[in-house]
Amino acid sequence: MPSLFRRKPADLVEESVTPVTTDEDSSAARPRGYTPAKGRETPKRPGAGRRPAGPAKPLTKEEAREQRRTARAESAAEFRREGGPRDRGPERLLARNVVDSRRTVGTWFFGGALIVLLGSNQAMPPIVRLLSNVLWGALALGVVIDSVLIARKIKKLVRERFPKSTERLGSLYFYAIMRSITFRKMRAPAPRVNVGDKI
Repeated sequence: MPSLFRRKPADLVEESVTPVTTDEDSSAARPRGYTPAKGRETPKRPGAGRRPAGPAKPLTKEEAREQRRTARAESAAEFRREGGPRDRGPERLLARNVVDSRRTVGTWFFGGALIVLLGSNQAMPPIVRLLSNVLWGALALGVVIDSVLIARKIKKLVRERFPKSTERLGSLYFYAIMRSITFRKMRAPAPRVNVGDKI
């Protein structure tokens, strides 16, 4: 007589097959701050896209010197092209363009000062010393007049184009005058306009 409590063959097959969870499934189901128990291997992060950390080859003295020289040259070229923090702002650009669009007496100031220094030597004849002093006075007067003209033009253009500007005009004048007494090829940032261009 068959037993009433006997299991069917299909039930035995279902019990023998248990679901197997992979490491990916179990790691996805774990909470974020999960720490594995002792004796179990810590799950490794996927290494896709990582560069193998190879030993860095030490640079020789010549290579390090060349690297420093290249970095300095790039930094100087960038400063020559873009300038520094004090050169930022549309008002500063306008002041630079005003100075660069004209010939200034200040560019001749240092050359004239050297001539005056040599001509005012006591070993020189009196007429040479007199001419040196006259030249010095003329250069100084020319720089003053030129600086006043530059400041007036900058003031006019800034008020026209930037009526809400918070830039101090005194600082802007000094910035432009210092640029006007610098040789054109030595100015940084480099001039963006030619002499005679309309600003």
